[in-house]
Amino acid sequence: MTTATSRPLHEITLLSAAERLKGRPKLCSDCGICSSSYRPLLPQVCVFVENKSEQIERKLHGRNRNDGDELLFGISRSIHVIRMAKQNPEAQWSGIVTALGALLLERGMVDGVITTATVPGTHHAPLPILARTPAEVIASARNKPCLSPNLDVLDQVRESGVRRLAFIGTSCQVHALRAIQDQLDLEKLYVIGIPCTDNVAYPDMLRFLKVASKSPETIVHHEFMQDFRVWMRHEDGHIEKVNYVDLDVSALGGERGIFPAACLSCFDYQNTLTDITIGYLAAPLPPTERWQWTMVRTEVGEELFSVIRPFLEFGTFTQRGNRLVGISEYVRMLKRPRGRPPFPIRALIAWMQRNRGPRGMEFARSVIEMKLLRNLQYVRDEHSRMEPRIVPCHVYRALAQYAQVYEEEFGRPLYNGQRPTTNTAV
Repeated sequence: MTTATSRPLHEITLLSAAERLKGRPKLCSDCGICSSSYRPLLPQVCVFVENKSEQIERKLHGRNRNDGDELLFGISRSIHVIRMAKQNPEAQWSGIVTALGALLLERGMVDGVITTATVPGTHHAPLPILARTPAEVIASARNKPCLSPNLDVLDQVRESGVRRLAFIGTSCQVHALRAIQDQLDLEKLYVIGIPCTDNVAYPDMLRFLKVASKSPETIVHHEFMQDFRVWMRHEDGHIEKVNYVDLDVSALGGERGIFPAACLSCFDYQNTLTDITIGYLAAPLPPTERWQWTMVRTEVGEELFSVIRPFLEFGTFTQRGNRLVGISEYVRMLKRPRGRPPFPIRALIAWMQRNRGPRGMEFARSVIEMKLLRNLQYVRDEHSRMEPRIVPCHVYRALAQYAQVYEEEFGRPLYNGQRPTTNTAV
């Protein structure tokens, strides 16, 4: 019988989660290691076997995270609000990530770029490729929020003799890449990260769009935006907007019914082990202005930022609201889930979120804290024996201000064992 790992990549990404993850560990995001020749190294590199993010941080930065925003966003040398001065209309945002990858090839700084194209005939199915020309990188623009085996392409890197490589990927992929980096025999590696949460298998993405949209087959981009609505851009250019609170998640079997176990066990939304991370979460509204934010994390990241900087416009960070009350209430909802309220109440909630909810940096903090809390509870409910191996210490530090309400609701300490320590330098 043909297995997922023996299929070409453009077929693998079209499979259901059950088909492509059959025979894999309980927690698997199909990062590509399992389908590559590097599979024997799985126990040493997989973030869901042992989370080595704090060990890798010490190697990259000489220390672990300090208290404050570093606990949520990761270690950075600088952060910026930016967008391309000449925007790519086909990109999810302004096209910074693909423009940077293309520039690296144009200037001969790399021989190839691992990026994610789209399976022909689809809008959202990911196809990992080793791009050798700027045009190939530019053509890979658009978000594909589905499981993608990007590290499978490392075999092509070795076979083609590429020695200078740029990698564009998500946090689980970057963790494995960093763990294997010294064994790749590369002269240079640039790691460009995109923030990532709750990817799904491609058929589940189609299910979600059918629930969320009046015309799911024409959606080319969609994103969970900072105004508490999902923005869905269609082929004709019009944008459909749906309030978060109006999404019928129960029709999908709930979060645990659609999201893979690995994504529900991930604690690195902000892709913190990269050289540079480029996303949107703390960027100012309105979304039509396509502002993004970037975290320059390493010396290599500063080199990357200097390459793209002449092509950027710079904005300013904004901040509004106080997330603490809302996140405390979210802890209570984790313990006692509530059904979808009737429309008049949903309309009031949506208005309150848009007009009173957190914005800018405070919005980013709130989203990341909710994901950390949700995923910590998922691990405790479904994979409790794995908690010491896959939940980094900084997670407990980041959530310390909710320890009391968590203990009141769940009857156990937020901390796993001893109180987590603060920053560890080497």
